[in-house]
Amino acid sequence: MIFKRYPLIILLLFSVILNAQEDLVAREYFINGEFEKALTSYKKLYNKNTNNTNYLLQLVKIEQQLELYKDAETRLLEVINTNNYPELLVELGYNYNLQNDSISANKYYNKAIATLDDNTNNAYRVGRTFENLSLLNQAITTYKKAMTLNPSLEFNMQLARIYGTQGEVEKMFKSYIDLIETSDSYLNTIKRSISEFITDDASNENNIFLKKILLKKIQQTQDLKWNELLSWLFIQQKDYNKAFAQEKAIYKRQMQSLNRLVELGLIAENQKQYDDAISVFNYIIDNTQDIDTKLVGHLKVLQIKTKIATPSDYHDIKNKYETVLETYGKTPQTLSLQINYAHFLAFNFNQEDQAILILKNTLKYKLSEYDLAPVKLELGDILILKEKFNEALIYYTQIERNLKNSTIAQEARFKIAKASYYKGDFKWAESQLKILKSSTSQLTANDALDLKLLISDNRAEDSLQVALTKYAKADLLAFQNKNDQAITILNSILKEHKTEVIIPQALLKQATLFEIKKEYQNAKVNYQRIITDFKDSILMDNALYNLAELLANHLNQTEEAKQLYEELLFNHSDSIYAVDARKKFRALRGDTLK
Repeated sequence: MIFKRYPLIILLLFSVILNAQEDLVAREYFINGEFEKALTSYKKLYNKNTNNTNYLLQLVKIEQQLELYKDAETRLLEVINTNNYPELLVELGYNYNLQNDSISANKYYNKAIATLDDNTNNAYRVGRTFENLSLLNQAITTYKKAMTLNPSLEFNMQLARIYGTQGEVEKMFKSYIDLIETSDSYLNTIKRSISEFITDDASNENNIFLKKILLKKIQQTQDLKWNELLSWLFIQQKDYNKAFAQEKAIYKRQMQSLNRLVELGLIAENQKQYDDAISVFNYIIDNTQDIDTKLVGHLKVLQIKTKIATPSDYHDIKNKYETVLETYGKTPQTLSLQINYAHFLAFNFNQEDQAILILKNTLKYKLSEYDLAPVKLELGDILILKEKFNEALIYYTQIERNLKNSTIAQEARFKIAKASYYKGDFKWAESQLKILKSSTSQLTANDALDLKLLISDNRAEDSLQVALTKYAKADLLAFQNKNDQAITILNSILKEHKTEVIIPQALLKQATLFEIKKEYQNAKVNYQRIITDFKDSILMDNALYNLAELLANHLNQTEEAKQLYEELLFNHSDSIYAVDARKKFRALRGDTLK
């Protein structure tokens, strides 16, 4: 019945399906190198649809593979004589080139380029065909001629890409700069492209090329985008002080947002360039009238100073916190500052009770549960510090219940599990960690998985959980900044539980504590023992990466570090450290991209 009503549509549908199948078969033949069969199939397809240039070009490619150059020539000339397809002139020239007839090849290349005199839009098809056939110099000529004939056309992106392929990096940079000059919208795309050709070494030739081009632009024009791009280059080189100089120049000219400077300060802090970060945040404090921005600056300066402080600096930091809070008041606006001050008092100054009092006072603010959650999280941490586990659990549980499924609720649940682990209630902790493995927060999920594996592996091996109980105690002591006591307990595990699965975990934990104490040789010994004696441990990649970092950053043994990065890449390619290891291995090897 349907066939009687719609016979034409059904026949057309069958025809389309059949054609698609024939196309698929032809492509399979070509991909598999069965060129005779592919030739037969594509001839059938082309004969059915002589307007399909894709079938035409496939036929030409196959005939060239079979060295049937005359057949390809005849086929191309036949179409060229009846249709205005300038890209086919390039294909015909290339067909002559395959026969080592460079005179005829260049004749048709030039004919293709000459079509731009009548229609500059031909540059898109002609240039792309030259590129596809790796005729890059001819593509450059095409794009340049088109832009000369018609300045409204833009081919600098194509030119930059070609120059990059040819290793003409300086020309590539200039083309990208010319493109940015036409539109700022290309800036982020071009940064990504340029980043493949520069390194974090300021003396790298490519970096120098780009710097010279940008400095020249800055001298020629008042456009701040060149300062922005130069600042970006300095950041890639980790020259944060030089980037700071550019960002100050931008701010003084615009006198608008300080967000770019805040971002620079955060980058410098993240890269452990603490002096540069402090300089940036102090500048922000001195140059903003916005109270919230000032408070961010003060908070970051105090956080960074705490990171690099020795106990002899703590009184000065405490006084600075108090001065800032006296100036701006203990209000909801200074909540983040108060939370961080409480953390400092508890974890650095041994004034847990004073810290708890500050935080409990902030809970009186009329703020949402979400805004008060960081306060409760910090309260819980300080109560864990005092080993008041049950009281800590009250605050963590309030967050988990009131803000279900949020990132901070998942973090609170992890802390609930960890508090139980510290207490030695391993079974209940493990049940909570199983749920957190699927957390939407990747960091929480990873931490939960690591702790779950630690518990489950050791519960399975030791029914009394003697070693695990000791390890949890050492872990708690480390959390309490009692590193010497933690190291002592870990030593007892290493002596008394020599064959147990917890040994590599104890070695790794102890090594990280040695690094905090700057006992780098002791840390090195621990990492090497994991690598040598526990090759099948899931902590192998941690040990390889941590030891490589230690050797590169503290012990000046870059060759040994390079070998460890390489081993991690080859034998643990699925490690979370693989991406960083690859970058650092290439940097140590001295790779330059051109």
